[in-house]
Amino acid sequence: MRARVFVTLKPSVFDPQGTTVTEALHTLGYAVVRDVRQGKYFELDIDAGTADETRRIAAEAADRLLANPVIESYRIEIDTPGIAGASSPAGAAR
Repeated sequence: MRARVFVTLKPSVFDPQGTTVTEALHTLGYAVVRDVRQGKYFELDIDAGTADETRRIAAEAADRLLANPVIESYRIEIDTPGIAGASSPAGAAR
């Protein structure tokens, strides 16, 4: 199964890259963009029997390596087998 892990800075953490992108978008005429927060995206192909086991393994990987728990949080989406383009609910973000 495939797990998608979205890692973002916690709201209280200053995001200089996001600020720079916001300012660049304003310069390009996108004044309606109020804020940008940057992050990381990972796709993990996991050999697990169930969506719950896939989510558990992905969360463990995120806790141990993919995200810095001091400044980042993450959310996980699991592909639902047999349904093209569908994914199971993201569940609790950390």
